[in-house]
Amino acid sequence: MSWVRRAASALLPGAVAEPLRRLLRRFAVARFRAYDARHRYGGQSLVVHIADPLARGWYDHDWDLGAEVALLQRRGRLRAGARVFDVGAHQGVVALLLAGIVGPEGQVVAVEAVAHNARVATRNAAANGFSQLTVVHAAIGDADGWLWFEDRWNGAVSRQAGVGARVEALTIDTLAARFGAPDVLFIDVEGFELHALRGAAGTLTRHQPDLYVEAHVGAGLERYGSVADLLALIPAGYELFVAPGEAGDFVALEAGRALLAERFRLVAFAPRTSEIRVHD
Repeated sequence: MSWVRRAASALLPGAVAEPLRRLLRRFAVARFRAYDARHRYGGQSLVVHIADPLARGWYDHDWDLGAEVALLQRRGRLRAGARVFDVGAHQGVVALLLAGIVGPEGQVVAVEAVAHNARVATRNAAANGFSQLTVVHAAIGDADGWLWFEDRWNGAVSRQAGVGARVEALTIDTLAARFGAPDVLFIDVEGFELHALRGAAGTLTRHQPDLYVEAHVGAGLERYGSVADLLALIPAGYELFVAPGEAGDFVALEAGRALLAERFRLVAFAPRTSEIRVHD
């Protein structure tokens, strides 16, 4: 089946190839024998619904606590009672981990643009009894409205208008107005990071959340701007740390500038001018 998808991408116009890929994915989901798996994710025992082949490879095994999560817990505002926005949440496994950290007195808002993934994420929240986890089916952008989204296993904003699924777009500022100011932002949006941060300008300035961004250098970010553009969107006063894209420890930005040439992870700590907000 994968060779059919590759051939469609290479030989057919996007307006034809994308519906064909979507049909093939739906067929693959229908044929897949879904099941629930229980593993330890960052030290927490969680149930995850395995609903497709990608989820089986990504989620059907134990996870270590990610270095970014550990750093945000140790140095920042990621703790019990915090409000976290997880933007580009896929099937909600990171959001589950975050929900376990913030506890029932906190809140996690997980935003996912692919309908199949959002449905699985909602099921995962219910399976673990996490009423503090809310799943929003939407894309994140620099303005409210609509975006065309490649409806893949792990989707991204379409390169062509009219190709893909038409999905509601929200800004992080709109999420903050709807759910309350976040203490922590997690952003993993497959190259659309600049738009996500532009749509978070008010939140970053007024509320100064801690920030995690996966920067998809070489895999989409450069279509919209540069790493310098990304860093310029983070307000002055933030303390920046970077790490390689897949694994590895974080170092201060000045010591890790060589990492910025490829996909990397960024943690930005807000100025320590206010205490963590504990939400009702």
